Amino acid sequence: MNDSNDFNGKYGKVKVMYVRSEGQDDGRNKGKRQQDNKRSNDKKGGRYNERSGRHDDNRTQDSRERSPWRTISKPNSEELINDHGGISGKSQIDPEQLRKQRQEETRIYGENACQAMFKNRPDAIVRAWFVQSVTPRFRDALKWMAANRKAYHVVDDEELEKASGTEHHGGVCFIIKKRGGMDVDAYLQQAPAKDCVLALEDVGNPHNLGGIMRSCAHFGVQGVILQDAGMLESGAAIRTAEGGAEHIKAIDADGLSTTLNKFRQAGYTIVTTSSHKGSLDIAKAQLPEKMVLVLGQERDGLSDSVWDEGDMSLYIGGTGKVESLNVSVATGVMLAQWWQQNKAK
Repeated sequence: MNDSNDFNGKYGKVKVMYVRSEGQDDGRNKGKRQQDNKRSNDKKGGRYNERSGRHDDNRTQDSRERSPWRTISKPNSEELINDHGGISGKSQIDPEQLRKQRQEETRIYGENACQAMFKNRPDAIVRAWFVQSVTPRFRDALKWMAANRKAYHVVDDEELEKASGTEHHGGVCFIIKKRGGMDVDAYLQQAPAKDCVLALEDVGNPHNLGGIMRSCAHFGVQGVILQDAGMLESGAAIRTAEGGAEHIKAIDADGLSTTLNKFRQAGYTIVTTSSHKGSLDIAKAQLPEKMVLVLGQERDGLSDSVWDEGDMSLYIGGTGKVESLNVSVATGVMLAQWWQQNKAK
């Protein structure tokens, strides 16, 4: 049975309906109803104790369910999801879009690497973590992130280790958007008159790649050819490069031999390297102004097919007490020689 009362309020006449269960006495004893409401007006749904003047929360679940005045909350059909620009809350991005976004991002860490990243490509920063001790040296970065609504967090060392995925984080970690590689034609259009390009075959160790990028930046080498350009954007490689990665352009090579031939047609000399095959000592070689220096992995060196692409072959002379140099060290020695003969003058 329905009971109703009309009230005049701020927004006009309001009708309040009371709904009681079937079989309930339909009398309109207003005083009794007010007394019942008083006894059930505890926020926890407790029972009013006449003797103590307090509410006791000792009702059973069954008695609560039998109450004709119980409140039933209708569940929302859709969960409210808030998106705060990546700063907090749940994202409205669907799983597929989120997966794609993560593929386009990478984590970098290390103080010099992140400082160089902020100096050269601040717009690529997505999120950042810092330990308190490095924040004075990243004052400009913190101000810029706050002004541009980039999320950042000041955390302890343990939390930063989780965020970066390594204990060698150097006190800072950025999530950044990947640059990806560029094709040969795009690189050749902006190549300088005197240009040394590095080509790597099956060199995948991120620490070696980082050392190579550091040497390239030091000796003015901009382009690095490799089968997977994304390898230059691993966190370990960028940290080892100590800021040098920001000065390197990765060049995609669908096929290394095909790519080398395109550079040859553009006037570059293809220079291969080996410690096992007949070559010219680099200390005695006159290196061309435009060349592609090709290096392979330490154990096997260059494959026969790539070796055959060479217009000139070089080796680094030494005592012979070790079979070969680390590939990143060998890169530094050879690039130093090219720099002295062509750029330094």
